[in-house]
Amino acid sequence: MTAISARPSPDADTIPAAVSAALRTLDANLDTFGDRYPADTTVGNRYPLRAPAGGQPVGGNVGWTTSFWPGMLWLAHDLTGEERYRSAGVSHVDSFVARVANRIDLDTHDLGFLYTLACVIPARRVGDASARRAALAAADHLMTRVLEPAGIIQAWGDLRDPRQRGRTIIDSLMNTPLLYWASHTTGDERYAAAAGRHCRQLRQHILRPDGTTFHTFYWDPGNGAPVRGETEQGQADDSCWARGQAWAIYGFSLNHRHTGDPSLLVAAQTCADYFLARLPADQVPYWDLEFTDGSGQERDSSAAAIAVCGLIELADNLTDTVRADSYREAADRILRSLAEHYAASRHPTSNALILHGVYDKPKGIGVDEGNLWGDYFYLEALVRASDPGWTSPW
Repeated sequence: MTAISARPSPDADTIPAAVSAALRTLDANLDTFGDRYPADTTVGNRYPLRAPAGGQPVGGNVGWTTSFWPGMLWLAHDLTGEERYRSAGVSHVDSFVARVANRIDLDTHDLGFLYTLACVIPARRVGDASARRAALAAADHLMTRVLEPAGIIQAWGDLRDPRQRGRTIIDSLMNTPLLYWASHTTGDERYAAAAGRHCRQLRQHILRPDGTTFHTFYWDPGNGAPVRGETEQGQADDSCWARGQAWAIYGFSLNHRHTGDPSLLVAAQTCADYFLARLPADQVPYWDLEFTDGSGQERDSSAAAIAVCGLIELADNLTDTVRADSYREAADRILRSLAEHYAASRHPTSNALILHGVYDKPKGIGVDEGNLWGDYFYLEALVRASDPGWTSPW
């Protein structure tokens, strides 16, 4: 993508127009996908149906991103109150019930992403008992990934896999809300205690002294000692992967909201300050914060969308109103740039909400494409901008 030098305009119609465009795209995708699932990323700016994998058919519920599709339907319901979006969101519950019951692709910490958006929301909103049971089953499965004595939640893979043993990643901060919800709904504090301990370990070790974050970090599975940080999707082990930094802003802020731990709020501010200091002229980061204008590298619009949500969450948790306002203003600048320059409505053949994201640049996956998490968090950011009193599913 050619670098954009113009700063976003203060056009008051930008957000309402972006909401309308996003809803038009969701309506078309609802006709196309229904209760099936798009692929993780677009191909040539269009989502195909998810490829068959893990014994599941085309469009099947496998992988870590499927819940972002029903998550967007619930956001559309928040924006409009229209029954068709509520019904469409509920229609995905059976698939997630079957997934956890049949143990389909559960060897991941991303059960938090999956079951918070697909099942906790309908359990809360419409009292769906089967969604509640499935979400609690997912939380129980997530608890099996807590590794003692470090007390961290292993990110990926079979717990016996030596390559993954003792490894967690920055994204895990967004998966802990499932455990906080499980404690709240059952009264069993084990879930919340595990989430809080995991988060404190990340604050101490995955957050570096200069305000940057490792993508992944290892602990010794035998004695629980911290070992080393690495990257999987960043430029280098010691660089700062943009999406990881955005997960940190949002994740530390969310975990502070659930725990009240002031050190987590400080961590979120530290991550936010570094992220904002590394933004290029149009406020949308390159895929690694090592790069800026003139680098010729690709942007990651999904990192920008996540950061907007995180900055607003962070501001909502601060008592320092001056600093809170500065984060809200930064979030507004980023969101308006996304709406004005990255929205896929500017590309009539696309069925994404925003384009110019990056999934995994080192592996050449989903580079300069739309992706489901980028679309979800962009729409969540539009909801937050449209309704300051919105109730978060996280």
